[in-house]
Amino acid sequence: MAIITFSREMGSGGIPIAQQLAEEIGYELVDGDALKEAASAYDLTDAALQQADEKPPAFVDALDRQIDLSVHRIQLFVLERALQGNVIIYGRGGQDLLPGIQSVLRVRVIAPFEERVGRWAEREWIDPDLARYLVRRSDQQRAGFIKYYFDRDWENPLDYDLVINTVRMTNDCAVKLIKTAVEDPYLLEMKHLCENKIKDLIIQKKIQIARLADERIDDIWFNIDVTDGKVILSGHIHSDAERQAALEDAQQVEGVKSITDKLKVVHY
Repeated sequence: MAIITFSREMGSGGIPIAQQLAEEIGYELVDGDALKEAASAYDLTDAALQQADEKPPAFVDALDRQIDLSVHRIQLFVLERALQGNVIIYGRGGQDLLPGIQSVLRVRVIAPFEERVGRWAEREWIDPDLARYLVRRSDQQRAGFIKYYFDRDWENPLDYDLVINTVRMTNDCAVKLIKTAVEDPYLLEMKHLCENKIKDLIIQKKIQIARLADERIDDIWFNIDVTDGKVILSGHIHSDAERQAALEDAQQVEGVKSITDKLKVVHY
């Protein structure tokens, strides 16, 4: 169940590489189109996707809670596809959603800014100044999304296993490099060890979604840890009623084996 994650800059040419790779190795491509097709099953509307997909928060409390809920639903979609294995996760913070999963090959696709602007202007038949604005805005949104939700510098090369500059490499060469890398013995050895970890991440994500969707819970920042289906809730919460709601939400998630309540009620 090897997993390939793609981080890409707008105009870098990442999508044709991912599409060619998926076709050649027979992996499922988990991208924006796949997300749109599955959106209704995750209670995601077109408006929610437009508002939340790979974008930082609005920094308005009531709105941000709804955005966070949509982001977590998108992340659940990604995690459930990752559990299937043999997938290419395109964007959406894929590698950050899978901490400690050693069967992940983390790829980043880049190109110089002006090269990306020229490509986007040609592709979309738009003025270069407009293309420059759109590419810069996309870079800022995606960097902000990764920084806010995962506290990581999007451009740090140490966070990737393979960085491909498409101004110096053909798509065929890029695909060949990735195919070789994903066949590395270490990645193959790690495949069978990761399934249970991903299942725990899915349980954690479902509890996070239930917490955000539950209007009985005002304090949404307590901790949720899951190991082998065993859940630990810790941190502070505002009332005994909220604690009971949090426990009920966790109990209803499929796959939960036990719940340890370490929540502390702190009245404000």
